[in-house]
Amino acid sequence: MSRTCQDIGKRTRLVRQQAHRIGFDAIGFARARRLDEEAPRLEKWLRENRHGEMSWMEKHLEKRLDPRKLVPGAKSVVSVLISYHQPRVARRQAASKHPKIAKYALGDDYHDLFRDKLRQLYAYTEEITGKVEGRVFVDSAPVMDKAWAVASGLGWLGKNTNLINREWGSWFLLGEMILDIEFEYDLPVADHCGSCTRCIDACPTNAIYKPYKVDGSKCISYFTIELKKEIPEACQESMGDWIFGCDICQDVCPWNRKVRPGRNEQLACRAEIFDRTLAFWEELDLEEYRRLFRKSAVKRPKYHGFMRNVRIAAANIRGRGNEENAGDQETDSG
Repeated sequence: MSRTCQDIGKRTRLVRQQAHRIGFDAIGFARARRLDEEAPRLEKWLRENRHGEMSWMEKHLEKRLDPRKLVPGAKSVVSVLISYHQPRVARRQAASKHPKIAKYALGDDYHDLFRDKLRQLYAYTEEITGKVEGRVFVDSAPVMDKAWAVASGLGWLGKNTNLINREWGSWFLLGEMILDIEFEYDLPVADHCGSCTRCIDACPTNAIYKPYKVDGSKCISYFTIELKKEIPEACQESMGDWIFGCDICQDVCPWNRKVRPGRNEQLACRAEIFDRTLAFWEELDLEEYRRLFRKSAVKRPKYHGFMRNVRIAAANIRGRGNEENAGDQETDSG
């Protein structure tokens, strides 16, 4: 398209349509501004050390709160999402007694996928508008992706602090473009969690310490991915059979019961890492670890951290097996 599109409404429609053609499942537009309402909450969360050893959360606070510090002259934050939901995989994992990997990490690393698609969308935006100043982001800078997704109408923040979309539940990943051009902006949507507390009740580590409040330093995902040292012994039993990430608060969410399946093949579950036995993971050596998790998010804790998680899961699974056997014996003797 050679002519530049100066009509903001038309520009918004064209970029929205192109986003769906590229493979994004939803897109929303918000005006770039400082997130003044988020500032006191984030500062309090950091003061209370809810971020644990994630020291990067303390850095570049103003850039995190104001996208115009990342892109001078920014006028818009464009948020996009892609679903990774696979109903068959979810059902099988729920019934499994084997070590578990969070479902978002069962496919290829989403960072590469998002960067490629966002760059395509950025190039298209320049094609229809002329030169654009901006950047694309996929966990690559201090951007409050959930806050911007809420501002752009992609969903509401659930009591587990995950973004929830009526069509896609919370089984999706987010990315952004911050640009120096305007769009027609979307409105936030209403909170539909109501009186439900299933995510809070189900969290085994009490990381969701009150509605809409999560202590990141108590989350199983933090323990298995972000924490570099040994996991506190008092927390290990609560980790259950999770060896990378955790889906418990999403598994119990009613909004995730009947959502559309994802359509992106790169995020599809890798058969060679799904539902493998405890013995398989315990015998994993460094070379095989690198091969299995090439271009995978699971490489983040590195081999040492991953095998630490496996050892804890092994103790929990074997302990659970002993309890079940003891229960069977009591039933038989009764």
